[in-house]
Amino acid sequence: MKSALLTGVRQIQFKDTPQPMLRQATDVLLRIAAVGVCGSDVHYYKTGRIGRQVVEFPFVVGHECSAVVEDVGRGVTRVQPGDRVYVEPAVSCGTCDQCLAARPHTCRQMQFLGCPGQLPGCLSEYAVMPEECCYPIQDDLPLETAALAEPLSVGWYAVHRSIPMHGARVAILGAGPIGICVLLCAIEAGAEKVAVTDVLDYRLQVARERGAAWIGNPRKTDIVKDILEVEPLQLDAVFDCCGEQEALDQAVELLKPGGKLMLVGIPEVQRVSFDIDLLRRKEIDIQNVRRQNGGVQPALDLIEKSRMPIDFLITHRFSLERTRDAFELVSRYEDGVVKAMIVM
Repeated sequence: MKSALLTGVRQIQFKDTPQPMLRQATDVLLRIAAVGVCGSDVHYYKTGRIGRQVVEFPFVVGHECSAVVEDVGRGVTRVQPGDRVYVEPAVSCGTCDQCLAARPHTCRQMQFLGCPGQLPGCLSEYAVMPEECCYPIQDDLPLETAALAEPLSVGWYAVHRSIPMHGARVAILGAGPIGICVLLCAIEAGAEKVAVTDVLDYRLQVARERGAAWIGNPRKTDIVKDILEVEPLQLDAVFDCCGEQEALDQAVELLKPGGKLMLVGIPEVQRVSFDIDLLRRKEIDIQNVRRQNGGVQPALDLIEKSRMPIDFLITHRFSLERTRDAFELVSRYEDGVVKAMIVM
């Protein structure tokens, strides 16, 4: 089969690789249909690592995908050949203390698509995944749209891991695909007002079009001052979706006493810091968000049953052969890109 392999920092080659085979009774052979380019994929492309996770080249990344079932193991009952599915990228063991505590997203034996030392990613023509990771989708749901269930599930989980949203006043710092998904889910959950910030004006316009009550560019305005002019009692929650130190500092200033800071974005650095005096005096609650837990079906339901508009996120489409072009576009924030999609 053909795969797009990371062969070095900012290097991707389109090569032949061995096609995966069914090995377990519950394995499903998938013909990949669409793959979204995620910010974490671009981290690996730009630097070869995320924190302690270091790529050993060559390696296939990619984890936001939909597919068509090609073949199934003898024990599979959930799907059959020809089914169209969304693919959950996390494979949990189901038996460790974390899985038994309903925390499969922090499984001790986690295997994740496109994560160094775990599973090869889905930027290939085929992949094999266990049946529990395959979610059948409606016949009329485009496969590209189905792949967006991955970032939407992260947004859903972040919102539902935070505070009761009904009537809440919150901010989202960073309006990339995850930030926009948090915005959609916060509004759907009943947030009264949502402020969104980003250093890219075109992404702020997307946020405005999707319901943000206030938008601002921290490179052009004092967003803390401006937001607090309209929210003098400060905010109930702030979602950091960019992982920048500047945003963390802004979040602590924006939060009311007892407010909640949700760390959703992935910093490119190993350590961040906080104004501990302000953090302590306000008794700010900090919650990390690790991917998602239990958000896949709710995300699919929002797309399929609620008909939440989501495919507007896809601004660019590329073939598998042009994966490097897609990664370059996303890494440089060029041409108004929000989500680049690799379409097989």
